Amino acid sequence: MLPCFSDARAAEENAALISLQDLVDKAGPGERIVLPEGTYRGPVHIDKRLVIEALEQVVLVNDHPAPAISIQADGVEIQGVRIIQKQGGDESTAVSVQADGVMLKELEIRTRGYGIQLRDAHGGALKGNYIAWDRSQGPSTLGEKGNGIDLYKSSNNLIEQNVIVNMRDGIYLDNSKDLMIADNRIFGSRYGIHCMYVDGTEIVGNIGENNITGAMIMGVRDVIVSSNSFAEQRSNVNSQGILLYDVRDSLVEKNVLEGNRVGIYLERSRQNELGYNSISRNFVGMQFVSAEDNLIHYNDFVGNVIEAEATKSESNQLYQNFWDMAALLDLNDDGVSELSYAINPFYRNLITRIPAFQLFFQSPGIHFLSTMAEQDRQGWTIDPSPGMKLNMPRMDLDADADNNSLPEGTFLTIVASMLLLVSGLTIIYSRGSKE
Repeated sequence: MLPCFSDARAAEENAALISLQDLVDKAGPGERIVLPEGTYRGPVHIDKRLVIEALEQVVLVNDHPAPAISIQADGVEIQGVRIIQKQGGDESTAVSVQADGVMLKELEIRTRGYGIQLRDAHGGALKGNYIAWDRSQGPSTLGEKGNGIDLYKSSNNLIEQNVIVNMRDGIYLDNSKDLMIADNRIFGSRYGIHCMYVDGTEIVGNIGENNITGAMIMGVRDVIVSSNSFAEQRSNVNSQGILLYDVRDSLVEKNVLEGNRVGIYLERSRQNELGYNSISRNFVGMQFVSAEDNLIHYNDFVGNVIEAEATKSESNQLYQNFWDMAALLDLNDDGVSELSYAINPFYRNLITRIPAFQLFFQSPGIHFLSTMAEQDRQGWTIDPSPGMKLNMPRMDLDADADNNSLPEGTFLTIVASMLLLVSGLTIIYSRGSKE
């Protein structure tokens, strides 16, 4: 009897909420609805052009499998509403958009399904929204979750300044063109940004941390991936900062890849430019697999366990990358080393055949065997002209370090004074003990 009583009580509480659908039905096309503070009942279906704006704390609670908000009219704008989508499942979503020119701004979404779905919806904008998996009903597996923002056949949309937490994929883009994905922050997802067949898209200024992969980009042409930061993607054996698969004629530049299992993974991709990326403290800095005719230049490889690996990737053009493990020699002071840097595939080939040999990484025996393998460099990926210094120095960090550090002379004087003081105190203490 308790479950029946509980369900009946929940139904009564839900019925007592304000019906947002009633307010929408009463409004004329083109009107602005300003919602006073309160808790409203979903779902709501919008089939005419409206502007819905929340004042202070406006909460829309939806206990139904249908979307909390379903938009099927062009030019709808919704701002400032907090949405709780309680029903889960593959078809459950907080906001469903099937119209053009829709603006969703500053929504706070807690969902047991998807966050925002766009289907055949063009020319819209999603700005400043917060989307998170609803943990109030207990833990869930990654497969049970939906995507934060999910686009299908929806082109010319702007997705900007959103925060997405603990969803399956943060932003999922499929069969859409000319998208702008800018300044979003994505945490705790499978793929932070997941792109499939999204030609002409720009992915700029985003931050991804503690996802399985920061950005997974597949089957695209003419894409720009610039000025993003993907860090700490290493919880899975297949984790990467940026994964590029079957990518053509695209630009990957000025990204920061730090602390990932693999910084940049490039497979079956051709005629791309990868430049001015900071690739640091990853297990593998950059990995090429069957990748041909790509230009890799002016990147910085610093503090990676393995700087780069290349398999069946002979015809890429590398130059003036900075490799902190390379032996460098600049005879004419032009900032370029006269000694080339070759990517030795020995270790990758070895652990592919015998994975247990990963335990012996950087051991003297493995190093000795890798030097023996250098007798045959034909087919290796080589940077013929490594740079002598960083191409993308972290100026903000360097400046802070310089401002907060002491001059060398002052530092040595302080150390010497401390040593003299300690010596004097030791002598005084020793004499006192003898007396």
